[in-house]
Amino acid sequence: MKLSNGYNIAVVGATGNAGMATLQILAERNFPASSVLAIASEKSIGKSVSFREKTLKVQKFSDVDFSEVDIAIFCAGSAVSRKNAGAVTNAGCVIIDKTSYFRLNPKVPLIIPEVNLDMLKKGAPLGIVSTPNCIAVPLAMTLKALSELAPIRRVVASTYQSVSGAGRKASDELYNQSKALIAAGIPQCDIFSKPIAFNVIPLIGNLYESGVSEEEDKISCETRKILKSDIKIAVTCVRVPVFIGHSISVACEFTRPIQQENVYDVLENVEGIVIMDRKGESDVFVTPIDVQGEDAVYISRIRMDSSVKSGLLYWISSDNLRKGAALNSVQIAESMISIDPRLKRFKKVTV
Repeated sequence: MKLSNGYNIAVVGATGNAGMATLQILAERNFPASSVLAIASEKSIGKSVSFREKTLKVQKFSDVDFSEVDIAIFCAGSAVSRKNAGAVTNAGCVIIDKTSYFRLNPKVPLIIPEVNLDMLKKGAPLGIVSTPNCIAVPLAMTLKALSELAPIRRVVASTYQSVSGAGRKASDELYNQSKALIAAGIPQCDIFSKPIAFNVIPLIGNLYESGVSEEEDKISCETRKILKSDIKIAVTCVRVPVFIGHSISVACEFTRPIQQENVYDVLENVEGIVIMDRKGESDVFVTPIDVQGEDAVYISRIRMDSSVKSGLLYWISSDNLRKGAALNSVQIAESMISIDPRLKRFKKVTV
């Protein structure tokens, strides 16, 4: 690797929603890349993706020599990470993994740069750094800030998650079902178990025997790991007929009373958080459409919760393909090269 020429980057899953957003954000932020490889499954071979003013030919995984790659950003499914991560890190390449496969591994740092950059400074013994679930990212960012006011006893979160979080085919299904229903046709369900157009589905991921879904479990477990806290978190995840943008309704209970004006103070001081909330103005709030293409996590509807002694209610909206996925991955890469330009601290520890 020649530092003067930048870093060799590979984006795995480059033709998916998160992969294309990653390429876009690498370009927008002028990441110091000397080369970028676009990698996808065999069915995508022959396709091209855009990066800056260039067109990148999609390559298949087996054709890439990862000993020549500095950082690989994995945006494909967990099965791809499970199958290929070992070979990639053994070749001396550092992985930033967007999938859920390594997130709860105690040897893998789970990073939001605005929240727990100190964990990244300790390195990555497996050569892998994970980026959290697209709901855990904005939720943890706000909870970390609010915990400065008082210890948090309990959090209840209801999510309103767009179809883009389920991939490009899910977005196509919403589009096709909407057209079918408007034309008095019959919506076809391939991705979701029930129609998503003009509907909401109160289940994301597999359902456990406890009644908790896989997505709900991910969010609560990942948030606790990021915050290094045993905070009690109850989550209900809902898929909504929105193309891009996840939202969260949060009820937060503290161990002692807090003041609403102090809530604004601590949230405003967090890089990456924007408050869109003014008392007495009923039209000042944020929606998923407002945040599409935006990097920040937006907060509105801030108010005290009168149903408990020390409670707070607020609303979050953010672009799940950016801060919830691609942007956070690129920010991690930027932080890594800032901490250790030669990336030695993040390469797999061999015995």
